[in-house]
Amino acid sequence: MIAKIIAILAVTLILFFLPAPEGVDSRGMHMAGIFAGTILGLILQPLPTASVALIGLAAAMMTGTMAAKDEALTGFGNPTIWLIVAAFFIADGFLITGLGRRIALMFVSKLGRSSLGLAYGMALTDLVLAPATPSNTARAGGVVYPIIKSLAVVNNSEPTTTESRKRLGSYLLLTAIQVNTITSAMFITAMAGNPLAVGFAEQQGVHITWGTWALGALVPGVVALLAMPWVMMKIYPPTLRQTPDAPDHARVQLKESGPMSRAEIIMLVTFLLLLALWILGSTIGVNATSAAFLGIAILLASKVLTWNDMAKNSGAWSTLIFFSVLVAMAEHLDTLGVITWIGNSVSSLVGDLPWPLAFAVLLLVYFYVHYLFASNTAQIVAMYAVFLAAAVAAGTPAMFAALMFGFAGNLIGGLTHYASGPAGVIFGSGYVPTNEWFKKSFIASVVNIIIWGSVGTLWLMLIGLWN
Repeated sequence: MIAKIIAILAVTLILFFLPAPEGVDSRGMHMAGIFAGTILGLILQPLPTASVALIGLAAAMMTGTMAAKDEALTGFGNPTIWLIVAAFFIADGFLITGLGRRIALMFVSKLGRSSLGLAYGMALTDLVLAPATPSNTARAGGVVYPIIKSLAVVNNSEPTTTESRKRLGSYLLLTAIQVNTITSAMFITAMAGNPLAVGFAEQQGVHITWGTWALGALVPGVVALLAMPWVMMKIYPPTLRQTPDAPDHARVQLKESGPMSRAEIIMLVTFLLLLALWILGSTIGVNATSAAFLGIAILLASKVLTWNDMAKNSGAWSTLIFFSVLVAMAEHLDTLGVITWIGNSVSSLVGDLPWPLAFAVLLLVYFYVHYLFASNTAQIVAMYAVFLAAAVAAGTPAMFAALMFGFAGNLIGGLTHYASGPAGVIFGSGYVPTNEWFKKSFIASVVNIIIWGSVGTLWLMLIGLWN
């Protein structure tokens, strides 16, 4: 414990007292030090996640690095974070009513002979929903997560002990977040930040249509989706591998459950309404978070959920705290000029390299700098245009660079438990500890880089999306 605290303080203080580079606000390195120390605290876990985040926030406010009124607490008003919290309560509805168990039993009856089969079933579900669901948080948190949670519970896998969570839940949930990053990368409309990337590319003379993006991502995306559940099975295997009797057992339980109850029907109708609003939200002007809260309101008004049910969901409230703090810190880093300075510094370092090597360096830095971000969209806003301009200036074909940075802006979403909205939902479930998340997700990121970097490059060359 003492060694962990010393390491956290050392990193924080070293960065805190570094002089601010040109173009960076005088508070910039202070914020960088506190943010880095908070992230290290989340990794080493001397205290629970929410406690570490609040200590970091207190340090930022007490040192004057973040003003309490209009800087430190802004993350608590972020709609994406509240969408994550809402997803927890929607998942509660699935479990309390028994609808989640019913859906889980249906999946088990069709695909339940192995945990790998279940993972591919969830991947297919995510892929089908992705083109029409601009909120990857809504897709992962409101649709996929409740089903996986129910599957885990049905198979006696809960986050209460290491043995129990590793039985099935840990594998399915960490695989789900990696799959979600892939499906998000395959369509402009699968993640809220993708249209922003397209807009930034347009400003630099690169015109990307919905079809162009989807065609460019098709082959590497399918290869990655086929590979990821298998890779995760190798590096993060569940103890429950084969369940040959599960399909028959599930069919028996479904029969014994009888017809759907009133609460299940209300939950199903609410879920279908939410799904429709999430899919059509950008067309009819309904925000994904607003839709989620409408769903919660319906569940409360019909007494399918109660306030006590919501109050007892410690995972939701813990996630609200730590995610809000990190988002506020990450946004403040950008405001103070730290993120721009990092991007410009990297760009200047590759100016004399051959363009393939320069592009590889830029892409890797763009990918792994996401350890400093708590949102895909935040990084796209802060760095996409800077890195695209640097790559094109180095001689990289513009369309190729724009698409690859666009894909990468999604694949980074599983690097950490705070990397994206879906990551926050999955981590809040309690099935995947921080140290396991960082280790296994780094390996998954390497697999994605290899697939999208090799297969993706060859595919873009083959179909002419190169210049």
